[in-house]
Amino acid sequence: MLREIQHEEKTARQLDRLSEALDSGVQSQVKQLINSLSGAEIGDLLESLPQAKRQVVWELVDTELDGEVLVEVNDEVRAGLIRDSSPDELVQAMGELDIDDLADILNDLPDAVITEVLHAMDRQERERLAWVMSYPEDSAGGLMNPDVVTVRPDVTLDVVLRYIRLRGELPEVFDQLFVVDRAGKYLGQLKISDVLTQEPSKQVAELIDTSTQAIPVDTPDSQVAIEFEHHDLVSAPVTDQDGYLLGGITIDDVVDVIREEGDHMVLTAAGLDEEDDMFAPVVQSALRRWVWLGFNLITALLAASVLYAFQPTLDQLVELAVLFPVVMSMGGIAGTQTLTLMIRGMATGQVSARNTMAIMRKELAVGILNGMVFSIVIAAIAYLWYGNPGLGLVMAVAIIINLVAGALAGALIPVILKRMSIDPALAGGVVLTTVTDVIGILAFIGLASYLLIAN
Repeated sequence: MLREIQHEEKTARQLDRLSEALDSGVQSQVKQLINSLSGAEIGDLLESLPQAKRQVVWELVDTELDGEVLVEVNDEVRAGLIRDSSPDELVQAMGELDIDDLADILNDLPDAVITEVLHAMDRQERERLAWVMSYPEDSAGGLMNPDVVTVRPDVTLDVVLRYIRLRGELPEVFDQLFVVDRAGKYLGQLKISDVLTQEPSKQVAELIDTSTQAIPVDTPDSQVAIEFEHHDLVSAPVTDQDGYLLGGITIDDVVDVIREEGDHMVLTAAGLDEEDDMFAPVVQSALRRWVWLGFNLITALLAASVLYAFQPTLDQLVELAVLFPVVMSMGGIAGTQTLTLMIRGMATGQVSARNTMAIMRKELAVGILNGMVFSIVIAAIAYLWYGNPGLGLVMAVAIIINLVAGALAGALIPVILKRMSIDPALAGGVVLTTVTDVIGILAFIGLASYLLIAN
């Protein structure tokens, strides 16, 4: 949490300095400032700038950084930056990228640029690029870099060291070599620390580490992130179903996955897309939100129609109009807490078909306990306000019913939506609000109609 806050503060300071430099009109100052940063930092700042200033800054970014910046920004911002770049600049920028990064953005480039980029690559590089692009982007195959350093088990560490020196260029993240047999089948890992500290005469087979399993190429990227977390990995091998080594994944790629997952959960809960440009044109942004706002309007009208059916009750007992928002709000909060836990559990693999019923029983118990506690508090407040013990009783029962309903709905809705192939983070909140609003109205005003007015 502390590191997150520090990162946010650093980005804010950089943005302030960049804005001051832009306002001063001294381009050399802007150029010096922006090119002293990493590609990821430049990407963050570009996403934080209005489009007019973004274009000015993008023109001042050094060409050798362009490719890294394009990889880091979201899809919509990337499309705008590509439109603002010349074909020659894009071709040169793509030449600076690793195969896995190039695969991520190649299809976003104009056809003419793609042709030039492929023409500039040798046959082996084109084959490797096509190979990486054949896997889904959100899988281990889409994350992996085929450029890995491999050794065989029957050579000595002295040979390994000479091989590394002859190779010259090494991957940026390099903590281990992957050990393969003559056919390319993955056998294990050789830590670079062992290469540097053990006797040069030792064979690789004596030091091979088989404790970490390879990641299958079709593993979802969210599961890859979990594997890195559970085993404290810096890099990991990727294999096909027959155990042949295909490439490697490094921690920098996994950090990107974790960040994207976090952005996705936060933004989709509000009906937004993490790939949208924060500074997109007003009309464009408004149109995107219409669908979600329209869906929310329909669900709100459903709750209002239930309330409308009890209009005579509200006319006779005005106190209900004051108190029923409390019932709806309490149920909504209780449901949202459970919903958030379920969605997070699904994302981390902690929720499955085997433990769903146990989670539902636990959340039901939590809902009952919370309902009993808060029903007493709210019933007392209702009695103090209006001096009506019957109203306090109705309030207490309605709170218990809605908190239990909210807890159950929060646990069930994500499971049902996932089985329907609907993203729970996107639709769960709206569905939950509708359920708790409708049940809250039925419980509170329905009970009031029966207990307070009918009698």
